[in-house]
Amino acid sequence: MTTSNDLQSNAVLLRRKLAKELARGGAVDDPRWLAAADEVPRHRFVPGFYLAAGENDENGLTVWEPVTAELDHGKWLAAAYSDTTLITQFDDREPDWSAPEVRHGGAPTSSSTLPSLVLRMWADAEVDEGHTVLEIGTGSGYSTALACERLGSADVTSIDVDPDRLAVAADALYGCGYTPTLAVADGRYGYWPEARFDRIVGACSFRSVPDALVAQTRPGGKILLTLSGWLYGYARVLLTVGEDGTAEGPLLPGTVSFMSVRAHAAPVFGNPAHWVAGLPEKARVARHGPERITAARPEAFHLRFLAQCAVPDTQMTSVGKIVHLVDVVRGSAASLTPCDGGWEVREAGPVRLWERVEDVVDAFESAGCPGPETFGLRVCGREQRLVHAQMSGLEVPGA
Repeated sequence: MTTSNDLQSNAVLLRRKLAKELARGGAVDDPRWLAAADEVPRHRFVPGFYLAAGENDENGLTVWEPVTAELDHGKWLAAAYSDTTLITQFDDREPDWSAPEVRHGGAPTSSSTLPSLVLRMWADAEVDEGHTVLEIGTGSGYSTALACERLGSADVTSIDVDPDRLAVAADALYGCGYTPTLAVADGRYGYWPEARFDRIVGACSFRSVPDALVAQTRPGGKILLTLSGWLYGYARVLLTVGEDGTAEGPLLPGTVSFMSVRAHAAPVFGNPAHWVAGLPEKARVARHGPERITAARPEAFHLRFLAQCAVPDTQMTSVGKIVHLVDVVRGSAASLTPCDGGWEVREAGPVRLWERVEDVVDAFESAGCPGPETFGLRVCGREQRLVHAQMSGLEVPGA
């Protein structure tokens, strides 16, 4: 039987071990953030979570096993102090951790992000003592606790659109002695009662930079957001807000993805077979195959985001070996079929979806395959444009 004293002692040891691993890993080298990680008890913020079982069920769905202290104390505590993202919610529904069930499939809608990424986000936002901070996406509250530990609770505001999630996070935060301003609010609109902020950091992804966030940031302040879209291309951007209300800054290197703001999630597009039925019978040889934006490589991850800017309302799905693209906004579709070591494409609708993607790939190659750090983003009201010396015409998709 594990006593509360045993739990406390074991947690302290594991917490210190994790902080040392984070320091060695090099995700963040600021000793003040590492000191915060050494103090915040992550296990208090994850009373329960799901881990993938490692194999799919007979229908090909991921099997998710619940982990709590009651089910397996050692496994729960070890995972809580691992540098791993822990899924805490599926399909916008808060689990009953007193009697959790094994899950088959489902869409993760909240998590406790891996600690190295949490620290990296705070460090990349150049957060420092004396800054007032708005965090969008409280989630488990662990990231919020790190900010409170470093800055003091009075300078931290955190919002989440899910009242159940926020209630769980609030209990954990207050139970640990942290008292930030918490509110149930839609991150697209920031939080005016506490504005203006020196830093705004999103723990979720957005299709574009919301006007309200720029307006709620002090001139000279910074906004760190992850941009995403319906092709699931991602890019992080660090913007500095100007006196004139515009914002500009670089894309940051590295492969990072966050769950989307719920209002920005991709819509259901129906049956791919219905979309394919309207395509012409005659196909053309594709200049580039879908692997250019789907391969598990950093370049493809970055290129997927650039392609997404060219076809912002497009989604991609595979049926067997055939890849379909669907634009529910404009009614366009494309289908790619492997053929003789390459690909053939059929397209229909007002926008030739794959042709636009190919144009981006061509421009990317002509520019020497530039990395994300060579791109900038300019935000002027609703006009949001990527800036690059050799590539032009890429706009960040609207919300």
